Amino acid sequence: MSMSRIVLVLALASGSAVVALNQTASADAPKAGAGSGAAGSGAAAAKSLYDRLGGKDAIKAVIHDFLGNVAADTKINKRFAKTKIPDLESKLVDQVCQATGGPCKYTGKTMAAAHAGMKITEDEFNALVGDLKKSLDKFKVGPQEQNDLLGALGGMKGDIVGH
Repeated sequence: MSMSRIVLVLALASGSAVVALNQTASADAPKAGAGSGAAGSGAAAAKSLYDRLGGKDAIKAVIHDFLGNVAADTKINKRFAKTKIPDLESKLVDQVCQATGGPCKYTGKTMAAAHAGMKITEDEFNALVGDLKKSLDKFKVGPQEQNDLLGALGGMKGDIVGH
């Protein structure tokens, strides 16, 4: 359930998305959460979630991969058929960056406004969460960072599902 909160935010920040997206994950891509201290250690606690995730480059890599997962997901990719993916990707990066204590400023619509009239189902929302989880795991984002990220982005599901 908590993982669904993050997907809620990330999934549909601009309303709809695309089916065809180049998924270019390389071995050189930044590892989100790499090098973060043990959960609860003084060093990890002193760092912002943004820093523990690896900063903007790591967030960009995870979001790009996530959108590739969404594009390949037949349960939800039709929802994104008319979306301008580069715009969505940029907004999602800014949203996650801001929500985790980074220097970015999210300027997109509210979740309620972005999803008004879409009638997103619980199953669609859960599929999006699964797509995000794949990316977070691929980039070895630690469980503490995943939980903290979900907490930072939480509370938006009610503005997305069923509206």
